Amino acid sequence: MPSAYRDESAVSHNFNYQQDIRYIFKINNWILGSLGIWPVAIRGIGRHTSKIAIALCNLALAFAIVPCALHIVYDEKDITMRLKLFGLLAFCFTAMTKYCILTIRRPKILRCIEYVKNDWWQVTFKSDRNMMLKYAATGRNLTIISVSFMYTAGIIYHMILPFCTEHKFNNQTIRPLVYPIYSKFHQSQISPIYELVYVAHCMCGYTIYSVTAGACGLAALFATHACGQIQILISRLERLLDSEKFKQGPNVHQRIAAIVKNHVRVVRFAAIVENVLQEVCLVEFSSSVCTICLLEYYCILDWQADDRIGLATYSLLFVSFCFNVYILCYIGELLMEKSSQIGSICYMINWYELSPNSARSLILMIAMASHPIKFSAGGMVDLSLSTFGNVLKTSIAYLSFLRTLVM
Repeated sequence: MPSAYRDESAVSHNFNYQQDIRYIFKINNWILGSLGIWPVAIRGIGRHTSKIAIALCNLALAFAIVPCALHIVYDEKDITMRLKLFGLLAFCFTAMTKYCILTIRRPKILRCIEYVKNDWWQVTFKSDRNMMLKYAATGRNLTIISVSFMYTAGIIYHMILPFCTEHKFNNQTIRPLVYPIYSKFHQSQISPIYELVYVAHCMCGYTIYSVTAGACGLAALFATHACGQIQILISRLERLLDSEKFKQGPNVHQRIAAIVKNHVRVVRFAAIVENVLQEVCLVEFSSSVCTICLLEYYCILDWQADDRIGLATYSLLFVSFCFNVYILCYIGELLMEKSSQIGSICYMINWYELSPNSARSLILMIAMASHPIKFSAGGMVDLSLSTFGNVLKTSIAYLSFLRTLVM
């Protein structure tokens, strides 16, 4: 063992593997597993559970979207209510699109999960494990915050807000539902059909908010894992020349070869994650601009109408959507910054003390680091904090245009 690593407490494999895997996957497993997206190895009849969950969730989404669309087209005449219902309908359709994309990408999600599991199984040093746990905790905390905001806002919107306003149609008070129903479906007001419809709407809401939070949680999980692997590479590079016997060619070559091999593995992993999430990120960004703009508009309307519950609900939804977009942009910025650090570290170490053959081995890593790893929305927009600022500025511009058009 090189002297640079003798101060480490090394083990053959990660003895805490099962505990670590449960820690990093637990929340995503709960959320995406309930939607049938998270790959689970189950034998017998249970292997069809994910297919049943996917069918039920899509049925619940369609059950809310179709009657709501018919209500907007044929029943609703007020422009303000049409705008509110259009935002709701667009959000549902966006969630359904992301759900279909994630369902199609399940095999590649499984491949990414296997990458993560193998990295945790091959942890050799306790310092590496602690570093990976640090970044895993970051991804887990981002997921928890996103889930907390989305579910809190969703519970208020589905279980409190509908019963705080009076619903009338043709001068008759009707029983409230989360999503409006086409007037021809008048049987929805009769028990027990009303209760079944309300439960279906709540199930639709759970699917929508779970897909939104789950997509962000999945991106946070994979991106922070890649950052943890890059940080391990950086620590390896920083200690490359710590050994007193580093001039022994084969030893240095073996250590550089291990670093390059792990770097290639991280780049390949990031490429698979990019392929899995780029369509989801594109849908998220293209819809977020309009959704955030509409939520800002709803907050203004409820502020003017002194509707405190509506204002609180839409404000919480606004914060939730902004935070979800911020998560995607933040992890994209973090991954880009970390991957570009490899080139700087390669240059900042005392590479001139290496033999010419060994020093040339670092050139390719510096060249690769000049093109840092990036996450993009459909390959069109790189995820970064500047992109997040552009989303907010664009939504405010659209809000100004909407207020001028409507008011």
